[in-house]
Order: sequence, then C-alpha cells, then structure tokens
Amino acid sequence: MTSKKMTPANKKYQALVKKREPKRTVFLNCVRAFTAGGTICLIGQGITDIYIWHFGFTEKTAGNPTAATLIFLSVLLTSLGIYDHIAQWAGAGTAVPVTGFANSMASAALEHRSEGYVLGVGGNMFKLAGSVIVFGVFSAFVIAFIRTLITMLGAS
Repeated sequence: MTSKKMTPANKKYQALVKKREPKRTVFLNCVRAFTAGGTICLIGQGITDIYIWHFGFTEKTAGNPTAATLIFLSVLLTSLGIYDHIAQWAGAGTAVPVTGFANSMASAALEHRSEGYVLGVGGNMFKLAGSVIVFGVFSAFVIAFIRTLITMLGAS
C-alpha cells in the first residue's frame, strides 16, 4: 500500500481542525458523573431508610418500593424537562440503571405523544428500552437454566 503524503493544504486544514476542536475535560466529566451518580444513589438510600423507619419495611423488602419511587421521580423529572438538564451537566452519572432506564422510556414516550397514546406513546415507548428488556429476560433465562443444571448435576 502506498501512503498519502500530506499536502500543505491538508496540513493547514489539520492544524485548523486541531485548533477549533473543543478541549475535552475528562477529569471534570468524571467528577461530575461520580457526583451525580453518587447523589442519585444517596437519594435512593434515603428513600430506603424512610421506608424502613417510617413504614416498617425490612432492608430486604424496602428495595422494591425504593426502585418504584426512583422510577416515579425519574419519569416526573423527565416529563418536566428537569432530568435532561441534569443529564447535560452530569453526563454518564445519570445513567444509574433504574433512573436512566426510566428516563429513556419516558423520553421516547414523550417524544411520540403527538401521534396518539396507542400508536405514539405505546408503540414507541419500548424502542430504546426494548432491547434492554429482551437482553435482561434472555440473560435471566440462561442463568436460571445453568443454575438448574448445576443443581441437578450436584444432586445426583
């Protein structure tokens, strides 16, 4: 193979591109993501503690209502347009599984609400999240199958 030689015009263009390219603040982005993700987890822990202290749940049984509350808050903030501003600032920190998943589904539903509730919201809600749901269900099936085989082989 022959290599292309850089012409003066190409060199000038590359220098211009490098000068105009935005600087990436990787460390600041990591700090923001860590802060936002940690804050979401801290809020989740606070909600869990409220369910335990005020409603008599155990640590084991408080998980489901905590997840439901976080999903509700995420969908509410998404519908009010607040979650998007938080995500702009925090980046990947808002992709904490429960809240990020709820945000992706609510965003897709809100984007297509003008097409109607059945074909718009219902039909497009799972576009982005559908593959995650299918992968989760399939992975759970495979793990359960492997565990059952191991249990059956260990019992004999």
